[in-house]
Amino acid sequence: MPEFIVDANLPFRILKWQNDRFEHVLNINPLWNDEEIWNYACKTDLIIITKDKEFRLKQIMYGSPPKIIHIKFGNLKLKDFEKVINLCWDQVEQLIKIHQLINIYQNTIEAIK
Repeated sequence: MPEFIVDANLPFRILKWQNDRFEHVLNINPLWNDEEIWNYACKTDLIIITKDKEFRLKQIMYGSPPKIIHIKFGNLKLKDFEKVINLCWDQVEQLIKIHQLINIYQNTIEAIK
């Protein structure tokens, strides 16, 4: 059963995200805007993984759910992006259980309740 929805603005081929726990917006409807993704995540109780700050603004305005994992580092080559995700992902999954927002930076993680 899916737990996460991966926004269309993120690399599709991250190996860590290639299983039935992750739904990709590109597989659902690549034309969805942020509002449609937000509503889908609320309705299906999915955690949004994104680089888009608009989701954080929605969370401030409307609260959670959904929870958000916000990727906050610049563009990297795919292999470097995947390396950062692989290094922190286990910790991210633990933190999102008790926090509403996880910010992933290239060298650190920030958890916000």
